[in-house]
Amino acid sequence: MRPQERLDVIQANVVREMARFGQEFTVEGSVVRGPGTTAVAVREHPGQDGAGHVDLGFVLQLGRADAPVVWDCAAGLGQTEEEKLANAVRMWATTTAAALVELQERRGEHGDHYRPDELPGWHAVQGPAAVFGFGSEQLSRWLSEHQVLPALAPALLPELTGPQLNGVKLFLGGRAGDDVAEVRVNGEVSEAASAALRELDWPRGERLCWARLFVLLSATGDRVPAAPGHAEAPPVPVTAPARMRPRGVFSRWRQARRAGQ
Repeated sequence: MRPQERLDVIQANVVREMARFGQEFTVEGSVVRGPGTTAVAVREHPGQDGAGHVDLGFVLQLGRADAPVVWDCAAGLGQTEEEKLANAVRMWATTTAAALVELQERRGEHGDHYRPDELPGWHAVQGPAAVFGFGSEQLSRWLSEHQVLPALAPALLPELTGPQLNGVKLFLGGRAGDDVAEVRVNGEVSEAASAALRELDWPRGERLCWARLFVLLSATGDRVPAAPGHAEAPPVPVTAPARMRPRGVFSRWRQARRAGQ
């Protein structure tokens, strides 16, 4: 698939996936414009494995060079390159875009809000977790009963270089004897946080299973700041960690999967 064809497929799927959140995005040249000053940028994924990967940057204030851009990469499976790209964008939307929409709307509909004591000065917005593979129930249960971010705090704190907003992606899973644990902060791999994630006692089964999570950390004040380009909205009450909510991020992920089937 040629670069322009890849770009067209990725952008069309971004428009479709953001419409699931009730947000209208339109393709304008090299970016996909959204409400207010938001947009999604696309860059070419490097390496030979780029066929099923997408690199997407959520722009909060288009046109401002100093505004934060939340970059994330995602991979998708499928029979064709077009199907792989569509599934990659869907994975990004399910986890990363959900957290970004929740940051904008702050209704508690697309993610959970909490303030980890171990990360002073930061407010966390966590989108749904995508758990997939064989025996995913065990890993889903473990994640719903454990708050992962505070356990990584000592390694994460030095990596939070964004003064107002930082994106943290966690990818973990595999199987016993062949596991993988990766933490990316603002798109860059954190070796220390990845090592800390691998040390946690999440279940390693005999068959392959993975989980993907995305958390936004915004600087705290008296309330969660409004996302640039959006009108002020009432603050969302800060809740206990997601594991203590009867309808947390994992129930929302299961519902999202059923709706997409």
